[in-house]
Amino acid sequence: MDTSFMVKFLPMYVKAAGLTLRLGLAGIALSLVVGALCCMARHFRVPVLDRVAGVYIELARNTPLLVQLFFLYFGLPKVGIKLDAETCAVAGLTFLGGAYMAESLRSGLESVDRVQQESGMCIGLTPLQNLRYVILPQGLATAIPSIGANAVFLIKETSVFSAVALADLMYVAKDLIGMYYKTDEALLMLTLSYLTLLLPISIAFTLLERRLRHAGFGSAV
Repeated sequence: MDTSFMVKFLPMYVKAAGLTLRLGLAGIALSLVVGALCCMARHFRVPVLDRVAGVYIELARNTPLLVQLFFLYFGLPKVGIKLDAETCAVAGLTFLGGAYMAESLRSGLESVDRVQQESGMCIGLTPLQNLRYVILPQGLATAIPSIGANAVFLIKETSVFSAVALADLMYVAKDLIGMYYKTDEALLMLTLSYLTLLLPISIAFTLLERRLRHAGFGSAV
């Protein structure tokens, strides 16, 4: 194992990790927004929007992110829409992640006992208040593990960003292997880089889940 090689090119991995994390977090945040909108449309059976959200979710979950990126980066310019590589990456990650987040949130909301929802209405809560004070706290607590798994999944999916010429972690690793043939060293640094990014996110969601459950949210689920 050539440690001098690893030390020399460590700054490249740090820079690539910064890009990976920035794009990944942007995609996760936007995925939560898209997922929440789709979840509400499906949970409350909003006419037309429910059907549209269902089609979107099936399309996004059953097509690879790489194909979606190719469509955004190489396909859209054919019809006069040109997006830079970073915009395509975030848009692709949002498109994919929004579908998974929507299903995670919907399963969380639907896990709330119907009796509790009806009890909220019986004590005079409006539908919006019932959603805010009864359904959402318990539903989100139940959905947190799935949302955390989705977040980790989306960060790992950034490994295909190199296909649109973004200098992410995978791009750097492949570039160094191609130039110096240091496969073991490059892949070890790649593995450690992803572990460094993903482990704190996984721990954070685990702690959040425990805190919510300790506070009593989701205890009746």
